[in-house]
Amino acid sequence: MESFFRTHKYLVEHTNSPVKRELMQEIDWNRRLIGIKGTRGVGKTTFLLEYAKENFGTDRSCLYINLNNLYFTQCTLHDFAARFHAQGGKTLLVDQVFKYPDWSAELRRCYDNLPELKIVFTGSSVMRLKEENPFLSGIVDSYYLRGFSFREFLNLMDGTRFPSIKLPDILSHHTSIAREICSKTNPFDYFKDYLHHGFYPFFLEKRNFSENLIKTMNMMLEVDILFLKQIELTYLPKVRKLLYLLAQTAPSTPNISQLSQEICTSRATVVNYIKYLKDARLINMLYPVGDSFPKKPAKVYMHNTNLMYPVSLGNIDEQAVRETFFYNTLYKDNRLNTGSKKSTFTVNETLNFKVESEPVKKRLRPDVYYAVDHLQEGSGNQIPLWLFGFLY
Repeated sequence: MESFFRTHKYLVEHTNSPVKRELMQEIDWNRRLIGIKGTRGVGKTTFLLEYAKENFGTDRSCLYINLNNLYFTQCTLHDFAARFHAQGGKTLLVDQVFKYPDWSAELRRCYDNLPELKIVFTGSSVMRLKEENPFLSGIVDSYYLRGFSFREFLNLMDGTRFPSIKLPDILSHHTSIAREICSKTNPFDYFKDYLHHGFYPFFLEKRNFSENLIKTMNMMLEVDILFLKQIELTYLPKVRKLLYLLAQTAPSTPNISQLSQEICTSRATVVNYIKYLKDARLINMLYPVGDSFPKKPAKVYMHNTNLMYPVSLGNIDEQAVRETFFYNTLYKDNRLNTGSKKSTFTVNETLNFKVESEPVKKRLRPDVYYAVDHLQEGSGNQIPLWLFGFLY
């Protein structure tokens, strides 16, 4: 136990989160069992350690553990939690929980047998904590940690402290909001950098970002899909090729028959693999209003713009980048569907948005909002595209 306390102390003392993540205020920390999901590379470990640092310091009532530790091959999570609690422990922070066999059953044992112990754990975005998990249904509060928004990236890079903005406020007051922001900084000094490398916090590390991102993408395939979905490793080349083929054409309507021929597998398997890639937050699927999986998506997008660059080999489609940014930033709190002939997206089944590269000079449709890239300050229903990056 002392070894774990020493590790906890070192990690907390050396944790320095450059951006205050908004999720920290959204979580009800009074709950006994809290799950924080997120794709690989978005900073889940740092998030746990920052919570410990802010609320406990090196107080021994809180302890961070990583279930990758070989110690947990012989000691159950429940037994460790019971020992920690017997020594005065109140809050156990459990990282990489999905690496532990029967993790959900062990968490349930802890919940039932240690009512005074709070457990906060992290896991993969592929994990199902409520819908498909009978052990945790009704007892776990589940949250999702996303990569940096453009707002968070801008605050980090320029030292600003802009708060997030709700979508109705952007639609109603975007001119005055953009004017206030632009009086303090120039968003265009940072927007292209964000699109290229700002979503994943590891861009701050002194390593080649693209190589690091490719490594992360492969880890998502190997661990978040094959390991958690219990797919044999021999199928990895097929999943990797499918992701590459989708990335080369995104956003586009997937030709399931052609893809099944390309990766030498059945149409049904291709559809399932696409869903797994979506669950791993490597791609996004866009459907018409009223449709959903297992139907074929109308379009497949990459999950965020950073993922587009390592596989484009320099042939980047700027309009695809714009649409991917818009989809990703609205995806957190809104439902997006295919737009009509007059729009790119339908949001929450009522709002029509068209993503444009330049301000529209012809007659504007009054029932469409225009998200415009090369626009610092908009007017009417033409809104700067970058401003949607302030939604979280």
